[in-house]
Amino acid sequence: MQNLFAGIYKNKTVLVTGHTGFKGSWLVYWLKQMGANVIGYSLEAPTNPNHIELLNLDITSIIGDIRDLEKLNIIFEKYKPDIVFHLAAQPLVRLSYENPIETYETNVIGTLIVFEACKKANVKAIVNITSDKAYENREWIWGYRENDPMGGYDPYSSSKGCADILANSYRNSYFNLNDYKKTHNTLLASCRAGNVIGGGDWAQDRLMTDVILSVSQDKKVSIRNPYATRPWQHVLEPLSGYLNIGQKLLEEKVKFADAWNFGPSDERSVSVEEVVKNVKKYWDKIDYYINRDPNQLHEANLLKLDCSKAHIILKWKDVWDSNTTFLKTVNWYKSYYEEEIILTSQDLENYINDAKSKKLEWTN
Repeated sequence: MQNLFAGIYKNKTVLVTGHTGFKGSWLVYWLKQMGANVIGYSLEAPTNPNHIELLNLDITSIIGDIRDLEKLNIIFEKYKPDIVFHLAAQPLVRLSYENPIETYETNVIGTLIVFEACKKANVKAIVNITSDKAYENREWIWGYRENDPMGGYDPYSSSKGCADILANSYRNSYFNLNDYKKTHNTLLASCRAGNVIGGGDWAQDRLMTDVILSVSQDKKVSIRNPYATRPWQHVLEPLSGYLNIGQKLLEEKVKFADAWNFGPSDERSVSVEEVVKNVKKYWDKIDYYINRDPNQLHEANLLKLDCSKAHIILKWKDVWDSNTTFLKTVNWYKSYYEEEIILTSQDLENYINDAKSKKLEWTN
């Protein structure tokens, strides 16, 4: 596994903010398998159970707030990371309505402070993770491209749009590509991904989490927006994209210091109700009902990404089709709840083998 991504991560010091979250825990696990020296910086794991504790990884795990510049500067000075993957965020739409100040402070000011710490420490590469919800969503039937305007209806989405605008400003103002290796040594990229599912996510108000928790409590799951359509993908798909971009930045390939979309093929944009019907095929305990509350908070109905840029320039492609994605996700939870077995290692190994069979560049 250490030869993946041209072996770039072996013995590199990699700092991951938000490592106790869903995506972050999968990312630090993969990095550790590739021989990276992993430093995690995050708040305590937000749920119990949580994936990061189940993995029991031998990494340097630091509990801290990304809004604490003084502490971040100390951490950066001590560990001197080669690359930073910035995932720490308040990631939930519905929670953002309840706590807008915390959402903007974390997602915008927190990102600003991470960039400041990176700038002071002269970090070589920054991979900033935002969201597909950062785009100004006009409910188009086609996917958004990287040069479409940022926006956001709800506080979470707009905070991610702000974070993306902030990243572009820092790329122009402090990490300008024309001044690379002259006045600075940092390359900054932003990555936006569609809806991600997979084992180990227990965050509230996420579809698969709601489904799984309902099963664990012998209840029917309440479906809020049955017709909302999303590009569902397994968590390993965007992570392979983030790691791919990180590789290019560490290789000092300037053209990759830009914005990137990572999402599944078009046929994987399916409605919420279709998702639940699909996963029910793999675990017959799953059942649902549609909640027709007219006072529900606004959430987008249609949102897709155009990933042509990643396909053509980065030569990145998704690996698993929707059936495989749903099957892997359900099996992870089923194995955890019924047998107390964690399938993270097996899922990663299968994903890499399937990527190799498709001859994807990052597997060479």
